[in-house]
Amino acid sequence: MKIYPAIDLMNGQVVRLAQGRFEDRTTYEKSPFEAAQDFAQSGARYLHVVDLDGAREGRPMQRDLLQNLAARVPLKLQVGGGVRSLEHVQALLEAGVDRVVIGSLAIQDPSRTKRILESFGGEHITLGLDVLLDEAGEPRVATHGWQQLASISAHEVLDTYVGMGLQQVLCTDIKRDGMMRGPNFGLYQTLQRQYPQLCILASGGMHQLDDIRQLKADGIGGAIIGKALYEGAIALEEALQC
Repeated sequence: MKIYPAIDLMNGQVVRLAQGRFEDRTTYEKSPFEAAQDFAQSGARYLHVVDLDGAREGRPMQRDLLQNLAARVPLKLQVGGGVRSLEHVQALLEAGVDRVVIGSLAIQDPSRTKRILESFGGEHITLGLDVLLDEAGEPRVATHGWQQLASISAHEVLDTYVGMGLQQVLCTDIKRDGMMRGPNFGLYQTLQRQYPQLCILASGGMHQLDDIRQLKADGIGGAIIGKALYEGAIALEEALQC
């Protein structure tokens, strides 16, 4: 099971949003480099980075910072936020990023997304699904930095890309993100059961070690941990030991 400590970037600072609301954010004192170095010293191998400025603008906005981060810390970077083209992906990979998260583009332009998968391979691409559950409990996908809700479901999106080389999927329950109320175990169990060939990364709501233990018991491939680390609710060393 992969553990990804998370850094959300806005104007070069480490922040956390509540349920994806840009106006409801907490800014932390540590620089991105300090946070990443702390994670590496705790034993992490991976780092999940979200370019929030890029998500809002529709193009990566912090490439130089990411390149410096990749060069200075011994972590495999997974980066998302505003990736809309093959050129965006190539630039991030050339900057030293290990995996690029494709989110809104996968909903808006499947043909371009398939070309990206064919060009760079599933080992360098993570499909990002940010979802809101509708009244029937169906996970509907949100796009453009969570500002727009599409009519398509997470299952429909995955059905489009299974068999195209996709290996890893990051699924965030927006209502739980940054709220530290526990992840949506049922959602991830369903996705893992329906798509056993994929590595499912759970994101949103992590708040205690039992969350990690339960996800591992359910066969979930990984977890993104953000606010719980910054608020001291979860110690990264203990999460990795789980």
